[in-house]
Amino acid sequence: MRHRKHGRKLNRTSAHRKAMLRNMVTTLIELEKLETTDAKAKEVRSLAERMITLGKRGPEDLAARRQALKVVRSKKGVAKLFDELGPRFADRPGGYTRIIKIENRRGDGAPLSVIQFVDEPVTFKERKPRPEEEPDNVIRKGAAADAEADEPATDEATDAEQDADAPDEDAPAEAEEAPADEEKKED
Repeated sequence: MRHRKHGRKLNRTSAHRKAMLRNMVTTLIELEKLETTDAKAKEVRSLAERMITLGKRGPEDLAARRQALKVVRSKKGVAKLFDELGPRFADRPGGYTRIIKIENRRGDGAPLSVIQFVDEPVTFKERKPRPEEEPDNVIRKGAAADAEADEPATDEATDAEQDADAPDEDAPAEAEEAPADEEKKED
């Protein structure tokens, strides 16, 4: 039983796990979005929320900045944490991140998630269709012909159609006279 044992081992040594989570929190703070496995996202969430809480203490709090520098690997990331993210979440009492489950990874079937800050709108990445799936945007032969028929005609095409529809002045007169001549010959 795992009583009083928190956190996931993630199949890594403690030093490797600590370094990986620090890198992931730094990337999350700098990019505000991170795609990873479900278990890693859940571990990063707790560390990231602690960093946001430190950022809410304000840019003048040197002790909070030094505590954040123990975890966040870049000074640029710490500056963003205290200058942008801390004030953004100043009125929020917690729950600064969301985890959205997206799909399973193709190689090993691991469940993937996106972890992002709550202020960002929910966006989904377009997934590439697998070879056995037919994409929805395939144009079939009949649909292509329908699309061409729906196109408006150009001025040249309408002029040619009007000329073809208009009767010639000489042609109707001859056509009318010809049947009359044939009737006379029959009598």
